[in-house]
Amino acid sequence: MRVKSTTSGLLVLVSIVIFSGMFEVFGQAKPAIVVLNKNDNDLAIVDPASMKVTGRVPVGEGPHEVMISDDGKTAFVANYGAQTPGNTLSIIDIASAKELRRVDLGPLLRPHGIQLIGGKLYFTAEVNRAIARYDPATNRVDWIMGTGQNASHMIAGSSDQKAFYTANIGSETVTMFRFQNVPPAGSTITQIAVGKQPEAIDISPDGKEVWIGLNAENAAEIIDTATAKSVAKLPLGGRPYRVRFTPDGKTVLNTILQTKEMVLVDAASRKEVRRIKLESTPLGVAFSRDGKTAFITAVQPDVVLKVNLETGEVTGRVETGKVPDGIAVTGI
Repeated sequence: MRVKSTTSGLLVLVSIVIFSGMFEVFGQAKPAIVVLNKNDNDLAIVDPASMKVTGRVPVGEGPHEVMISDDGKTAFVANYGAQTPGNTLSIIDIASAKELRRVDLGPLLRPHGIQLIGGKLYFTAEVNRAIARYDPATNRVDWIMGTGQNASHMIAGSSDQKAFYTANIGSETVTMFRFQNVPPAGSTITQIAVGKQPEAIDISPDGKEVWIGLNAENAAEIIDTATAKSVAKLPLGGRPYRVRFTPDGKTVLNTILQTKEMVLVDAASRKEVRRIKLESTPLGVAFSRDGKTAFITAVQPDVVLKVNLETGEVTGRVETGKVPDGIAVTGI
């Protein structure tokens, strides 16, 4: 009987190991939060359940924005630079907490505002007044197009890759790129005049609206993508550092610098529904898949906060490094 019991235990253990391996191979990688610490020039990996740092990876100088691949295994970092403009992307294996490669972008300076769509990484090259695309499969930049505007900082793209929008801080415009198919198929470019110092930008999941944060007006502005025109401007009581749609497209979360608040706006009615006060100044935003939880990078003090958007309660916090900014999540 003792041998039989031991054998059964071994079979159970082997089954667990095999199942775990199948989860890694056929499903998503382990849940993770990745955070860029701008002043430490590194990426921190955080376990979202315990809210503890599990790994750190050195990246380029002044990392600002990060995205995670659809399978949850790879992080892509835009190394914006500090006093000297950056011109690299860091490709990170999350499981091993190692930089797989650093992509030299050559003359493309100050990469920012990255979006990972259809397995391709789209990013702004702010100094060059352009957007570009990096293909991880071929490890090369395979497309570039100019905005013709100053300080093209952030980018938002439609899920079908047929429309892209850049917020141009210095020109007070949004550049709209429309394509017949995936770039570089036949295109049109439209410059849309908006308010003062547009920076934050996001596109609704259905592609019908683009929301922009106006730094100098403490407001959000809304563009109707069908007409390529501004249709509304909403006062927020402070500068919206980031403007992000929840995954269902029903709510827009704005991180407000001066008041240390998150302002939630109903996307359909364009009415404020909740204002959440935080301990620090909120910056970057990432959501759980169901949109009920937000993960917020914040400074002074420097922390990452886990916030229940239904109750407004901060349910977790972790110190990841100096000046955490860009953030992305997977498997949550």
